[in-house]
Amino acid sequence: MLSQINGLSRHFTEETLRAYLLSRSTRADNGCLVVRGYGSRRGGYQKLAGRAWAHIAAYVVFVGGYDPALEVHHDCGTPDCIEPAHLRQLTHADNCRERTQRPRCRNGHDREIDSATGRLRRNCRTCNRQAQQRWRERQAAEVAEARATYGRSSS
Repeated sequence: MLSQINGLSRHFTEETLRAYLLSRSTRADNGCLVVRGYGSRRGGYQKLAGRAWAHIAAYVVFVGGYDPALEVHHDCGTPDCIEPAHLRQLTHADNCRERTQRPRCRNGHDREIDSATGRLRRNCRTCNRQAQQRWRERQAAEVAEARATYGRSSS
């Protein structure tokens, strides 16, 4: 069963992999078993035991019945959780449908609902407007500097 996991170091047995995963994880307040992988960042950067994804290795070891054609989905929404009760296998299409959308952008603005799809907009309009304003200001400064270089005054 362990041979089906891409990137898993071959020296692991099920027992040693189970002990390794438990030794590198801590229990969070929300019930998630959060793993600490090679990277310093959380989430999709968590690889363990060679170059295998920690949640896939945990599914194989703790749950069993792994099908490599399916994806392992986190019901809790925490990408570095390896709690067996929070993991299940889905098709790629079902996994995409199950993803939750965050109600705020990374800068804390409320995201708007797109009238065409009924879902939250992918891009934040407020952040986009601010980025365009900064771009316009940079362009105006470059034009003013170029005019000053050629001896023309900005109007």
